[in-house]
Formats: sequence, C-alpha cells, structure tokens
Amino acid sequence: MHRRAALTSTAVALAALVAGWAALTVPTANAETDTAPPAATSPAGTGTPAPPPATAPVAATGAPAAAPVGSPVDRHGRLRVCGVHLCDAAGEPVQLRGMSSHGLQFFPNCLNPDSLAALRTDWRADFVRVAMYVQEGGFETDPAGFTRRVDEAVGTASAIGLYVVVDFHVLTPGDPLVNLDRARSFFAEVAARHAARTNVLWEIANEPNGVAWATIKSYAEQVIPVIRAADPDSVVLVGTRGFSSLGVSEGADETEVTDDPVEAENIMYTFHFYAASHRDLQRDTVARAARSLPLFVSEFGTQTFTGDGPNDLASATTWLDLLQRLKISYSMWSYSDGPESNSVFRRGTCAGTDFTGTAVLTESGAFIRSRILG
Repeated sequence: MHRRAALTSTAVALAALVAGWAALTVPTANAETDTAPPAATSPAGTGTPAPPPATAPVAATGAPAAAPVGSPVDRHGRLRVCGVHLCDAAGEPVQLRGMSSHGLQFFPNCLNPDSLAALRTDWRADFVRVAMYVQEGGFETDPAGFTRRVDEAVGTASAIGLYVVVDFHVLTPGDPLVNLDRARSFFAEVAARHAARTNVLWEIANEPNGVAWATIKSYAEQVIPVIRAADPDSVVLVGTRGFSSLGVSEGADETEVTDDPVEAENIMYTFHFYAASHRDLQRDTVARAARSLPLFVSEFGTQTFTGDGPNDLASATTWLDLLQRLKISYSMWSYSDGPESNSVFRRGTCAGTDFTGTAVLTESGAFIRSRILG
C-alpha cells in the first residue's frame, strides 16, 4: 500500500504485541468435523486469557504435525509454480484467497488464534499474509522481537491448516537494497526454522518504489539463494517496480520483467491494486502479463491507494472476477480494526475474542468475506 496513516502509539502497540501473543493459546481444529478451533479461555473470574501450553520452534530434524483434515493445506499440499500458475501438490492450478494483516506493530491484537480461527472456519479462507514492516517502528527496531512475532503467527496459522505468506514489508525507503543485510539475516533464520513446513510462502519485498527493475532484480537474486539454502521447495514472491504494479505506477509496464526475469525457479511476481484508484489500465496490464508471468496479488484494497475513503465495490468485483478467471491468488488489506475504510473489522473488535459473522465487519469486511465464502 502506497501511503498509510501514521500511528502515534507504536511503543504501546509493541508492548501490547509482546504481551498479547505470549498470552494466547494456539488453537487446533477437529480433524473429523473440521469445526472452528476453540477460542482461548480465561480462568474463572480473572478476565485474562489462560496461559498457553509450552511451544517451541520445529527442530531441524523434526516435522510439524499434519494439517487438519479438510483444511486448505490438507487439500492442496505443498504448492509450486507450474507455468504461469500456482499449483497444488497434484500439479493442478489453484487460486488461494485470503487476508493480509496490517503491520504487526500497529495492530498487535488483530492477528491472534481467535481471529485466525475465524479466517479459517468462518470465512473459509486459504491463507493469511503476515505483514512485518521493516521500517516505521518495525523489524529494524527489534529484529529478535519481530522475528518471534512472525514465528508465532506462522505456528498458529499452520496448526489450523492455513497457508502463510511471510511478508518482508519494504515500503519506505522503496529501494530494497537498503534492507539487503536485514533481509538476508531474517530469511536465513526464519526459512531454516520453518523449512519442514509445506505451507509457507516467502514475500521478499512488499512494494519496491523509486528504483529501476534492475535494482529489484539484483536484490531478489541475492535474497532468494539465502532462502533456498534452507528451504529449496517453497514458493517465493518477488515485488515489482512502482509499488508492485509491474511498473505501471511509474510509467512502465510488464515488459521490463518479461524481458529480464529474475534468475530463479519457483517464483511469482506480485501485483497490488486499490480498486477506487486502479481500474482499466491496471486490469489490462494484469490480463496481458498473466499470459507469460506467474502473478500473485499479495495485497489489494477496495478503496483508494491511500487505504481510506469510500469503497468502490463495483471496481473491486470486476477485479476479483478477473483474478478468478485467471486463477490468480489474492489477499486483501487489512485484517485489522483501524479507523480507515481498509480495515475489515469494526473499531474495538480486536480487543475481544469474537471475529465471526458480519456484525463485527465493516463494509469492506462484509464484501470480502462474502466473496471468499462465495
């Protein structure tokens, strides 16, 4: 997303994030009935979440538990790129539909076991995108803490059979090479820790901007080998020029990628759109590019690129119809309860434990839930 409202409570949010995740219980789904995982419960009279069971990262020689029967990961298995499509373990093209979190530092309560359980069983979504900002109070301020938050989100989503896109959320500055060393260290650590999982996709640069495609390509070709050293099989998502617009937002088009693709296998290129700002030009670009490039819409919104203002649900419907025809996966921004129209939850929802149904949803939330369910 191009521009996001600055939040002034970053320090409070970070503290809440640490406390909130530490107090949550990782849910499990019933393998026979595939019902909603149980919500975290409180000891009688305390009003606080019960302490979780002890958990630890998957050991290098171990393997995570099998995905719950009927879950997206159980149905599709390990994903891979085949031609211009994302394909399941059987080699069949698949379209994943899901939601992106907002920045982990901004809305620390919104990505939790209860909300992910609702995404999985009430929305019937396939994946969650975990947006870890690098700047703006994110990873660079506390690498160990934010890495731990990502690990916990991956573990929670994996336990209920959701796919996870780990998003290294480069935005400001737009040159990904500024964060090259951080990206190398982050992906070396998390890819090694989660290499045994079959449900993780790696998004290495959210929205590069203000730099040439050659710079983005150079960054990708230095980061992807770091991931591959630990995890040779998972899909990697590569951001594109002009805020992941295939260059359109900066006067270019997809030919700069088709003429000079990243030298790596099992990768896809990201495209982002905001329905009230991006219409026929961007849709035509996607339709044309999809003939030769594997595309993944890792972020979109129903409003303007600012993330706020009136929703253009007609344009959003046209977009999602196009992505359905082309079997292009997508996640919408954002799974949060902020004041902007891009938030799918009403204000205050994330302070509670009920994320199901439509009463807790904004206009954009009701729209995307209905679309995923449909």
